[in-house]
Amino acid sequence: MKELKTVEESMVEQVHLLMPNHINGSGRLFGGQLLEWIDVVGAITAKRHAECNTTTAAIDNLQFKAGAFINDTIVLIGRLTYVGNTSMEVRVDTYSEDLSGIRKPINRAYLVYVAIDKEGNPVKVPGLKLTTQGQKAEWDSAVKRNDLRKLRRKEGF
Repeated sequence: MKELKTVEESMVEQVHLLMPNHINGSGRLFGGQLLEWIDVVGAITAKRHAECNTTTAAIDNLQFKAGAFINDTIVLIGRLTYVGNTSMEVRVDTYSEDLSGIRKPINRAYLVYVAIDKEGNPVKVPGLKLTTQGQKAEWDSAVKRNDLRKLRRKEGF
């Protein structure tokens, strides 16, 4: 296992075509379906970084920005934003892509995963090598989100 890995080494992109079974009663992408896709993309991103299995520890933030409709092309992109000792925060951005390839953001989510061994015990993960100003800014924001998660746990919600 490497001591440090870049954000790019674990990035994941997944593409879906919205079919009738993905649509809710209002004719839009069912939020539960999108959440499943987000968790899969996040988990693969974390697994690539940790080089072992992971488990979802928290879905910290999930913001719906726009709807998506039948026959839309949906693109999800996962990237690491923060790494602790055994945990990782992953940002998953979801876009609706038109026929010309232009992507419109429809969702952003932050999830936390913990690396685990075969017995389900937490294991250490590689550090995260930040190579851009954007990645450094995302790291700083992730530290604040991590502090808020700790405060919410302490307060019981």
